[in-house]
Amino acid sequence: MPGAPASLRLPRALAAPAPGWTTSADVIVVGSGIAGLTCALRLRERVDRVLLVTKTVLDEGSTAWAQGGIAAALHPEDSPEEHLEDTLVAGVGLCDRAAVEALVTEGPRRVRQLVALGAEFDRDAEGEIKLTREGGHHRDRIAHAGGDATGREISRALIAALDRVRDDPGIEVVEHALVVDLLQEDGADSDSHRVIGVTLHVIGEGQLDGVGAAYARAVVLATGGLGQIYTSTTNPPVATGDGMAAALRAGARMTDLEFIQFHPTVLFLGEGSTGQQPLISEAVRGEGAFLVDGAGNRFMQGRHELADLAPRDVVARAILETMREQGTDHVFLDARHLGSEFLERRFPSIMASCRSLGFDPATELLPVAPAQHYASGGIETDLRGRSSLAGLYACGECSCTGVHGANRLASNSLLEGLVFASRIASDIPARIAEGELPEPQPGTPARAGGTEAGPGALLDNSQRLTVQRAMTAGSGPVRSAESTAATAAALAELAALPPSTAEPGPKTWETTNLLHLGQVLTELAHRRNETRGGHVRLDFPERDDARWLVRQSVTVSPDRTVTVTERSMP
Repeated sequence: MPGAPASLRLPRALAAPAPGWTTSADVIVVGSGIAGLTCALRLRERVDRVLLVTKTVLDEGSTAWAQGGIAAALHPEDSPEEHLEDTLVAGVGLCDRAAVEALVTEGPRRVRQLVALGAEFDRDAEGEIKLTREGGHHRDRIAHAGGDATGREISRALIAALDRVRDDPGIEVVEHALVVDLLQEDGADSDSHRVIGVTLHVIGEGQLDGVGAAYARAVVLATGGLGQIYTSTTNPPVATGDGMAAALRAGARMTDLEFIQFHPTVLFLGEGSTGQQPLISEAVRGEGAFLVDGAGNRFMQGRHELADLAPRDVVARAILETMREQGTDHVFLDARHLGSEFLERRFPSIMASCRSLGFDPATELLPVAPAQHYASGGIETDLRGRSSLAGLYACGECSCTGVHGANRLASNSLLEGLVFASRIASDIPARIAEGELPEPQPGTPARAGGTEAGPGALLDNSQRLTVQRAMTAGSGPVRSAESTAATAAALAELAALPPSTAEPGPKTWETTNLLHLGQVLTELAHRRNETRGGHVRLDFPERDDARWLVRQSVTVSPDRTVTVTERSMP
């Protein structure tokens, strides 16, 4: 059911220098996490030329930081149906069931393909993949590697596979490449504004230096999340939502953006600590650690049937309530009883990180508090990874497949990237063969944003912390009508600043992307007047299925107006 248009107006493109170079490929894949690498490797086998671009270097995305593991029904006593049920419960009524069925059914096969590619998961005494449990799962179904270095091992295996074909002319890799905006057909007969490429800013890559234009039959965005929109996050510094923001400005439908997952157990480093924070994986609780308040009381007991292994939104909310009741800024995680030998073997990376910061999980309580961890929403796609814009695909955290609903089940993110990247890599070649994705012709009129409306003002990088503080205060882990309205007003003031002081460049573009995403996220958070999944409202603490069993989407029209729509769920 359509909602009233929001009061927001957003630009259709960023101010940037005119492209100084051009290149082309059949498919452009943006991003080098599990989703981007999987998609590029599979596409290389079926199309003539793939261009893989990544913001810094290949292994600096969010995948490499994934500690817990990858979820799949690999044990004989487990089943996709049970995995399905756990995912639907975590999503609190807003999951797309067909998308979840695709995830859990295809997941085991895709994980085994990763093993065949060279990923080395931890094994038990019989040589089988060792499985553990995390929050929201009723079975041991989390495969891990190097104890707590699963993402890094998956990233290593995929990059090694890419290295083996580096000399293949069918694939080209460009590092240090920031996507500025999408290129779309510009013409009276191009109602869909088909995506035919991207504008890129490349640092020091020979002739590919500065801003250029890359053209393709299809563009796949696998650019990760937007964690840097908050003062504290587990996301790496590159997670500034660039792909999401570019798709938003181009007019793609963005869905479920209000559902931000705040990981319950992030090491608390003191008031004022900002940027990427150390994550204490849910797998630590899966092995028997538990949460306590300042008096040593286990406050998760009796709150949920799974206690400390309840879904993340339940645990995060319990921590926030405990902190509010006791007037503290953190609680504690107790893993002392697991012993130093076990902890060092099972969680070597976490132990090293904690000890480097002056904490020893084997001998003392760890101070923890929720911090931004994952964006459950993003660029809406169908089951084949297609967005609402012709020629544009998305997968991984920047996408919204409908798998996560209002709250992502632990360790489903790596699996989602793997499964839907593979689906995209099957869909694009089939469409090329059918003539559905024609090659952009030389001289085809194209522009960023696909509209004659000029680029919008930029927000200088000096304002980034102001954006982050406003988002954390009003659209963070606990929200209200008053807080979201205050954040919306603060962001509107930033958007109205004179643009003369902001010079086009990577840091400025990133900050402007955070501003644009913050504005639409806050709009949706303000409208959703209930508590559901990762969305917590102080003024509406209960779920309201009768009114709010809906998904919210936003689109930016060619005239820059932002429209919000609602769709009822079954």
